[in-house]
Amino acid sequence: MSYTDRPWLALYPEGTPSDIEAEHATALEVFDAAVASDPARPFLHYFDATLTFADVDRAANALAAALVADGFAAGERLAVYTQNNPSYVIGLVAAWKAGGVAVAINPMNRRRELTYMLVDSGAIALLTLDDLYRDVAAEVIGTGKTSVRTVVTTSALDFQTRNDPRLFDGAERHRAEEALDLAEIIAAYDGTPPPAPTLTSDDVAVLTYTSGTTGEPKGAMNTHGNLTFNAQTYRDWTGLTAGEGVLGIAPLFHITGLVGHVMVAMLARAPLTLTHRFAPDVALDAIREWKPVFTVAAITAYNALSTAPGATPEDFQSLRVLYSGGAPIAPAMADRLEKVFGAYIHNIYGLTETSSPSHGVPLGVRAPVDPTSGALSVGVPVFNTVVRVVGEDGEDVPVGGVGEFVTSGPQVVKGYWNKPDKTAESIPDGELKTGDVGFMDADGWYYVVDRKKDMINASGYKVWPREVEDVLYAHPAVREAAVVGVPDEYRGETVKAYVSLQPGASVEPDEIVAYCKEQMAAYKYPRQVEFVGELPKTVTGKILRRELRDVR
Repeated sequence: MSYTDRPWLALYPEGTPSDIEAEHATALEVFDAAVASDPARPFLHYFDATLTFADVDRAANALAAALVADGFAAGERLAVYTQNNPSYVIGLVAAWKAGGVAVAINPMNRRRELTYMLVDSGAIALLTLDDLYRDVAAEVIGTGKTSVRTVVTTSALDFQTRNDPRLFDGAERHRAEEALDLAEIIAAYDGTPPPAPTLTSDDVAVLTYTSGTTGEPKGAMNTHGNLTFNAQTYRDWTGLTAGEGVLGIAPLFHITGLVGHVMVAMLARAPLTLTHRFAPDVALDAIREWKPVFTVAAITAYNALSTAPGATPEDFQSLRVLYSGGAPIAPAMADRLEKVFGAYIHNIYGLTETSSPSHGVPLGVRAPVDPTSGALSVGVPVFNTVVRVVGEDGEDVPVGGVGEFVTSGPQVVKGYWNKPDKTAESIPDGELKTGDVGFMDADGWYYVVDRKKDMINASGYKVWPREVEDVLYAHPAVREAAVVGVPDEYRGETVKAYVSLQPGASVEPDEIVAYCKEQMAAYKYPRQVEFVGELPKTVTGKILRRELRDVR
C-alpha cells in the first residue's frame, strides 16, 4: 500500500481535503474578518473581564501605530514575552498590523535564553510583562547585545480587577521609566490606526523557537499560510462554531496555544478564556464561569485538572470537545480521564515545524490501540497532508514497518530563521524529517513509538521508553511515569523508571518491577524504579526525559 493512497479519507470530518482554502489567507485577514463580522462579539475572557473583537482591534491598532511611530518597519520583529494574558494576543496582532513578525518567547526563559532569542531573531521591539522586564529583560537590553530599541511593558493585572490571590498575591505594577507602557499607549493612540500593511500568506507571521533538545533553539518560520491552514484544520476537525468557547490551557507562546487557541478562536469567532498561566484550581473556576466547549492541552494538564480540589464531573460538562497533544497518551490514562471528564480525549499530533497538527483522531472516533505494542494511535493525517514512514536509508518502509515520520503539507514551515543549513538538513524540499519514530497500520492509522534520540540500547536490543511507560500507567498506583536508559556495566544500558504515585498510594519499587516483568520481554522491563514527587516538565506539560537522564 502506498502512503499516498490515503485509506483514512473515510474518517475525515464533513468535506474533503480539497475544500481547505485558509492557507491562502493571512492571519491578519482572519482577524479583520472576525472584527468586521461582529465587532461586539466576545473574544477574550480574562478573569472578570471580557474583551470584544473590537476592543482587541483598537488596542492592537494603537500598539502598532506606536511601534511605527518609533521606527518599526515592515518585516521587522516584535518579541512577545508574556504569559497567557490579553497583552499576548494584542502584541501578536499589532506585529502583523505593523507589517512585522511576532517572536514568541517562553516567559520562563531567563537571561541567557532571552539574550539568545533576541539576538538570533534580530527583534527591534519587545513587549514584556513588567516583572519580567524588571527581573530579566532590563539587564539583557542593558548589555547592548540585542537590537531592541523599543520596550513596551504590560502588567498581568491589566484588563481585569479580580486580582485572584492564587496567582497574583502581592503582585504590583512596575512602571519602568525607560520603557513605554501598554495601557498608556492604548489610551494615547486610541483611534489611530497604523498604515495598512502589505502581507501575503507566504510571509512569516511568527518565529516560534524549538526547545533546543538537540542543540541550540531554532526559530521555526511559521508563515501566515501555515497558521491559517491549521486554524481551519482545528475548526473543521472539531466542529467548533461561533460563540462556542475555547479554554486556553496551553501556553500561547507554544505552537499549540498559538494555533489551537488563538488562531482557531479568531477563525471560529469563538471566545478564548485565559488565566495568565495554568493552575488547575484557577482553570477549574474559569471552566465553571465561562463554560468553554473546546480545548487542546498536554495530557499532564488534563491529569492535573482531573485531580483539582473540589472537581466533579459536572464541572466539565461544557467541555465536550477535548484534544491532547505534546506527548502520546497511554491507553490506561485515556480511559481513566474519560470517566472524570465525561468526554473522550482525542489524540492530536504535530510539531512546531508543522504549525501544530499533522495528525489527529477525528471527533467522535476512538483511536485504536496497536495489539502488539499497546500504543494508542495519534490519528490520521489531517487535510492535505502526506506522511511517509522511512527507514534509515530514506526509503519508505512496508506498511506496519517502523521508521521516521516525514511530513509534507501546507502547515510545514518554510525553514529555520537564518539557518539555511539546518533547513536543508531537516526540511529538504519542504518535507519535514520529524525525528519521531513510528508506523502506519493497514487501515491508515499512525502510531508514535518514540523519539529517535530516546531509544535505549540494552544488550543490543532496542527498547522504546514509550512502550514501558504505557505499561507503568496501567498500574493503579502510578500517576505519571518516565523511562530513560542508564549506564549498565553488563548490558551497556538498562531501563530505569521514574514514577510519581497517585495520592494516598502505597507501593514498593520491587512491586512495580515485578508488575512490568509480567507484561513485557525480559530486556524491556525496568531494572530500577525511583519514586519522585513530581516529574520535570516543560511549561507545556511535556515530561522532560532529558533532565532525568542528566541526573542519573
